[in-house]
Amino acid sequence: MTGLPDAAALEHARLALTLDGAVATITLSSPERRNSQTPSMWHALAQIGEHLPDEIRVVVLKGAGASFSAGLDIGLLSPDGLPGEESVAALMHGSDEAVLDAIDGYQHGFTWLRDPRFVSVAQVQGHAIGAGFQLALACDLRVVADDVKFCMKEPALGLVPDLTGTKPLVELVGYSRALEICATARTVQADEARELGLATAVVPVSELDATTADLVQAVLANAAGAVRETKALLRGAAEHDLDDQRRLEREAQLRRFRELVA
Repeated sequence: MTGLPDAAALEHARLALTLDGAVATITLSSPERRNSQTPSMWHALAQIGEHLPDEIRVVVLKGAGASFSAGLDIGLLSPDGLPGEESVAALMHGSDEAVLDAIDGYQHGFTWLRDPRFVSVAQVQGHAIGAGFQLALACDLRVVADDVKFCMKEPALGLVPDLTGTKPLVELVGYSRALEICATARTVQADEARELGLATAVVPVSELDATTADLVQAVLANAAGAVRETKALLRGAAEHDLDDQRRLEREAQLRRFRELVA
């Protein structure tokens, strides 16, 4: 596949995509199913990430209707699966290599949101369950409505969170709290999400759009190159010792100096 998904592919993947100047808005667009997720959605998200125009500086990810995402569409686990979708039930009986390759492909729908080319913002309300929670965690920032319900449901289904959510969860709340949230599969509501650092901001549902828009404009107000370099530095900071991080800062600043002088 080359280029962004076309309208038919987006509709099949339960997504809508809007490009407006430097902002790309991706909407999970099946509110009647609480924006539940499918393999085609994950593949389309990965394709969007691969082919976004260079001028995009902010990606906003949100859900249509009252929920962000209720997670995996449980129809995928039925013997008949869902029309036009890979069968997760059949995948369970595949070879180890086939299962690992399939999950790797699904994960690419989440990993691209960490790319330093842009800042990713999840606009979250209502349910953010399982894959929905992990999709919100894949974003750099999370603007959260006061009715939010985060839950890592996978252990209650005999599964593990495998869509890249474990690393950011530990980074945000620490190992012990992350384990407790996952092992109990309990719900984290808005006030706790703010206390734990899961939420960049918590606002009434009626203010969610405006607060997200204000955050987007605040990011766009600063130099694109500086924001990209800073995101890259912060993303890798925990993995580097001080000397390596100092070197990366010097190199990034040199690039900024050269661009400003030019």
